[in-house]
Amino acid sequence: MPGRPTPRSTGNAPALIAVAHGSRDPRSAATMHAVVEQIAAARPDLDVRLAFLDLSAPSVDQVVDAVAAEGHSHAVVVPLLLGSAFHARVDLPGLLDAARARHPRLRMTQADVLGADARLIGALRDRVRSAHVDEPAILHGLIAPTSCSGGGAPDAASGPYPSLGVAVAAVGSSSVAANARTAEVARRLAALTGWKTEICFATTEPTVTEAVTRLRARGAEEVLVAPWFLAPGLLTDRLIAAAPDVVHAEVLGPHPALTDIALNRYHAAIGSPLSLSA
Repeated sequence: MPGRPTPRSTGNAPALIAVAHGSRDPRSAATMHAVVEQIAAARPDLDVRLAFLDLSAPSVDQVVDAVAAEGHSHAVVVPLLLGSAFHARVDLPGLLDAARARHPRLRMTQADVLGADARLIGALRDRVRSAHVDEPAILHGLIAPTSCSGGGAPDAASGPYPSLGVAVAAVGSSSVAANARTAEVARRLAALTGWKTEICFATTEPTVTEAVTRLRARGAEEVLVAPWFLAPGLLTDRLIAAAPDVVHAEVLGPHPALTDIALNRYHAAIGSPLSLSA
């Protein structure tokens, strides 16, 4: 069945259709399948499915048609997107409007995007720590094990490395305002951890090379690139090629924070309290 990781009980709860961007790179689809499998495992009482906006299968149309064919009366569409750009504001609503015309008995509700949720800032912090911290440092108590908390005051356990600089790398946009909003991710990571941070983009300026140079000029003796991406692909490869002499952390991927946020968005859309168990 398109987009359905495993058979699960539907009950009376709306289906959850998680919609990812899609990519020609098979690593991207594999990563998003892992993300959605984690969501499904957290809520075995829900019918959880994955769909893609473009380039990967199954499509949104295919998954909506399958959900309707199996008798669901309501589906909540959760965009697995980091920003509320064209895909979330135009593409996806257009697809859902067309699907409503095909399936008038299926109610569809579009939830909010993941956005720069505090828990995702915490996930970005965890990816940096995993890339930077070696096992002996953990064993000697220099760094606490990773957690998925994402808010509050600077975390003393995040990095007793004042010389660490982190280049937060995002996709980038032709919109200056959109890039300025994304730059807040780097500032919030700095506020959470005390690390030196700079923003950079894969498709526009400032580039990752510029960000690395700025961090070193600010006194960072060690620089690490933290991709603000859900999945690997052409753009993360481009970042690695542009800055091969620094460590690149893993993408956000199937971090527990993504499960929490996706389920929060689902429950907010239907106006019910979040429950992580059936």
